[in-house]
Amino acid sequence: MPTKSTEFFNVVPIADALALLFEHIQPITRTETVPTTDALDRVLAVAPTSPLDLPEFVRSTMDGYAVRAADTFGASATLPAYLDVAAPVQMGQQPTHTLQPGQASSIHTGGMLPDGADAVVMIERTQPVDDGEIEILAPVAPGENLVQVGEDVAQSAPILPAGQRLRPQDIGGLLAVGVLQVEVIEQPTVAIMGSGDEIVSVEQTPQYGQIRDINSHVLAALCQQAGAQVQQLGIAADTYDAIAEKARHGFQSADLLIISAGSSVSTRDYTRDAIDALGQPGVLQHGLAVKPGKPGMVAAAAGKPIIGLPGNPVSATLVARQLVLPTLRRLTGEPAAKHQPTVRAVLTSNIASTTGREDTVPVRLTSDDQNTQADPIFGKSNLIFTLINADGFVQVPLNSNGLKAGSVVDVTLF
Repeated sequence: MPTKSTEFFNVVPIADALALLFEHIQPITRTETVPTTDALDRVLAVAPTSPLDLPEFVRSTMDGYAVRAADTFGASATLPAYLDVAAPVQMGQQPTHTLQPGQASSIHTGGMLPDGADAVVMIERTQPVDDGEIEILAPVAPGENLVQVGEDVAQSAPILPAGQRLRPQDIGGLLAVGVLQVEVIEQPTVAIMGSGDEIVSVEQTPQYGQIRDINSHVLAALCQQAGAQVQQLGIAADTYDAIAEKARHGFQSADLLIISAGSSVSTRDYTRDAIDALGQPGVLQHGLAVKPGKPGMVAAAAGKPIIGLPGNPVSATLVARQLVLPTLRRLTGEPAAKHQPTVRAVLTSNIASTTGREDTVPVRLTSDDQNTQADPIFGKSNLIFTLINADGFVQVPLNSNGLKAGSVVDVTLF
């Protein structure tokens, strides 16, 4: 059995740990083709192009009258232009008539512009004279109130870039041009294991000195929300052999291995040795300049990432948001610039910090007539309800002494 080093770890900022990790891992190249209607939140492997112009015909953006713009020049409420009413444009049908000079055809939003017309006058700027004639009360320019062929997207143009995680509007755009299937990155698989003699399954009733394994399930939900498939490996006893066996199984079967607990510096912590046994380069960084979450660990073997998280649920969850989510984005080829949503808010209380580390502080959002406010929730890192009562978190910069009440901060939303 390997001997556990007693040397205390050196800490680095999370950004530095991620940069080091990303140097040693490879994005997933496995792809699959799925129906566009089932592709929400999947990541595009190939940039789809439009098979057609959208729209395919010139159409109106207003209810009104299709006209020749030149027939309206100089029109006003006091000196209107008079036009004869031609056949109306029927919705969903191609007009069969050609608009002649001095004529107008009624048209609805989305209707196809008849030949001869080059603009649409809003119905609010017209007035009927009788069944066969209307007044035009304002001029229109050629192309006004129209969508031109290909104005939304041109034939053969890229619709979305590779690496795009598909949103509801993306699905709509693909379907609008008839792209019924898309090639996407296979969902990454994440293997999650817990460790510790004090940890028991959530189905068990803990005895005194024991706690339920909530970390594995919180982490699983976080990964599933990010589009990953999860394998629960269960809880390893606090021995090197037990940790190494589960770690080896998870590493072989998944794209990302997460080990919860067992990352603290102690004589019973064999996680680092078990990770190093999986292959080169092994543990890349043990110790993060962040509170909570200082014992976090990043590692890689054979191009796969391995992340060790603290055992306390608040620490594990907050560090996972900063380590696991970016790693999953890296695996699926999403741009690094894609971040979790944030809102600006006014801090209601001072947050003290220490130079040389980033503090991650859960906050509750409230609002008044003027501002959104962030109320810090202070609590120990083993109190899960600290997070349940929070809407997001604030990060105190690395080399500051904290944040003052009244400061405007970015709140990363859960």
